[in-house]
Amino acid sequence: MQVLVDADACPVVVKEMLFRASRRIEVCVTLVANQFLRTPPSRFIKAIQVPAGFDAADNRIVELAESGDLVITADIPLAAAALDKGAHVLDPRGNWFSRENIQERLTMRDVMDQLRSSGIETGGPTPYSANDSKVFAGQLDRFLARHRASPR
Repeated sequence: MQVLVDADACPVVVKEMLFRASRRIEVCVTLVANQFLRTPPSRFIKAIQVPAGFDAADNRIVELAESGDLVITADIPLAAAALDKGAHVLDPRGNWFSRENIQERLTMRDVMDQLRSSGIETGGPTPYSANDSKVFAGQLDRFLARHRASPR
């Protein structure tokens, strides 16, 4: 099992939690982004910089994902593609994407896109909070406790 992170928009606090977890249980964490990322020195942590371009990071994550991996993303189409590969998908606020909820989330995303393109102000997500961080940490810890595996 490995952890793949859609790192361009991932909050710093989430990355730091993942770095600590990778060292603690020796699981490989790979951050994928369109920009250079600094990572702490560790044989369990790596960063992959992909060329700029629409969905370049997402496509690389899907390419790397395997059944049983954990993908961290708030991107709904990426979550759907990772689920199709058999990965588990957790957003940075600690919410799980699943086979049961992904279609509803894709549909809602499409509706919101249509509203925005027609000029309706839909607002954006609420700011990332300390509670979001706490919920994510709890979900990550529970997942890793259940799915410990040797690093790749």
